[in-house]
Amino acid sequence: DVESRGLGDVYKRQDMNMGKIAIVTDSNSGITQDQARELEISVIPMPFYINEKLYLEGITLSQEEFYERLKNDEAISTSQPGPADVCGLWNTLLEKYDEVVHIPMSSGLSASCDTAMGLAQEYDGRVHVVDNQRISVTQRQSVLDALILRDAGRNATQIKQVLEEQKLDSSIYITLETLKYLKKGGRITPAAAAIGTVLNLKPVLQIQGEKLDAFAKVRGKKQARRTMLKAMKADFEGRFAPFVQNGEMCLQAAYTGNPEEAEEWKQEMQETFPGMEIHMDPLSLSVACHIGYGSLAIACSKKVTA
Repeated sequence: DVESRGLGDVYKRQDMNMGKIAIVTDSNSGITQDQARELEISVIPMPFYINEKLYLEGITLSQEEFYERLKNDEAISTSQPGPADVCGLWNTLLEKYDEVVHIPMSSGLSASCDTAMGLAQEYDGRVHVVDNQRISVTQRQSVLDALILRDAGRNATQIKQVLEEQKLDSSIYITLETLKYLKKGGRITPAAAAIGTVLNLKPVLQIQGEKLDAFAKVRGKKQARRTMLKAMKADFEGRFAPFVQNGEMCLQAAYTGNPEEAEEWKQEMQETFPGMEIHMDPLSLSVACHIGYGSLAIACSKKVTA
């Protein structure tokens, strides 16, 4: 099991590996540059513009700095990795590896996946872009799955196929601290945001594949937490029941800039799902941009069996 072995021991590449395959993802996966070095993968930093100046997630922009700038209402916009940067990385990797498996964030949340697919057409089948609708902790699991499949001797085409076949075998629920950023992004009207703030309404959003959608609207964060736990329990007992019985489901937590509250949330999750290991990461900044500080999320994804 990947989690029990720890990131550094997931895969020790050997020179005699059959058909050397490089694994690439982006910083939306939550995998840091240090963890990427341990895993022997490449993580492309997502670019952000703050007051029109370019920053790279995890390199020139830390989580702490991002939330500080967000709190100050500075002009923050997301972007996608430049084609020259993506191709430059692929070109470097292909000097050493036979093929590349590239796992970007969900095509429903960013154009970076479609861009990568277009660029890959110039590489004569040596670059395989996976569109498996994942983000944050579920995208991270896809990367670990790719490493397991590579370790088991699967080729790049097979890795892409398995990951895409399982793209809907994941689920994310998120609750927000504030409606400010949904209003800012035009997802709710200013009037609805004002009423929601007065009534202490907390939206629960979901990602079931392609995009961020509404799931429920409840009074207060405590009720929102209960709603998310109930929704995930229903997923475990319903559509994911066969995977749960086979020990193939991973349970995950995520948050936006509120680690202390997130630890309490993780404990609450542990009480609802006793005996399950829970991996927790800060939520991707590309999502945090649209929902703001103080969010909590629960997620699950099926892990591969090689």
